[in-house]
Amino acid sequence: MTLLNIQTSPRGSKSVSTAATDAFVEAYRTAHPDVTVDNLNVWEEGLPEFDSETIGAKYKWVAKEAMSEAESAIWRSIQNLAARFQAADLIVLGVPMWNFAYPYKLKQLIDLVCQRNLLFTFSEGRFGPLLKTRNAVVIYSRGRTYAEHLPTPASLFDHQKTYIDFWLHFVGVEKTHSIVIDNTWSDREGEALAKGKSEAIRLVGQL
Repeated sequence: MTLLNIQTSPRGSKSVSTAATDAFVEAYRTAHPDVTVDNLNVWEEGLPEFDSETIGAKYKWVAKEAMSEAESAIWRSIQNLAARFQAADLIVLGVPMWNFAYPYKLKQLIDLVCQRNLLFTFSEGRFGPLLKTRNAVVIYSRGRTYAEHLPTPASLFDHQKTYIDFWLHFVGVEKTHSIVIDNTWSDREGEALAKGKSEAIRLVGQL
């Protein structure tokens, strides 16, 4: 069994989302000693830029046209990244909120791997998923709380959880288990993190 652990915060040990996902992964290792953990840190992976050369390779691949040597190398790196998603039985994501959404490096990863006939299909005007991954665990961290009764209603301010949950379903994840850790920019950060870790560890027994 393969667990793909995607780390999206650059803060290392100071990151709330990373600390909570680490707690989940360690508890999962204990419960499933045979698991293989594939760590994908978007800040350390050396992701290709989605520049003119990369998008040129994409269009040539779709059109089945010959690529240059450089384009072929870029496309192989994209296929290798997508293969890590294809091989995952469980996806774990730690996602901090940045400007009411998510880190740009996570979006870069999504833009690279989410390609037609790699993670999804498109035929006769319809999209279809290609992943066979049954579960994903996503731990979201936020500086404050976003709820409809507050001056920051989720319906207006939350462009973090809504998109990531949608995207995972779009590519084929059957069920997404979400944990939201609020108020990380307050004197309640320690309490919020402890609760998030506890929820994450408890979730292991449900998968």
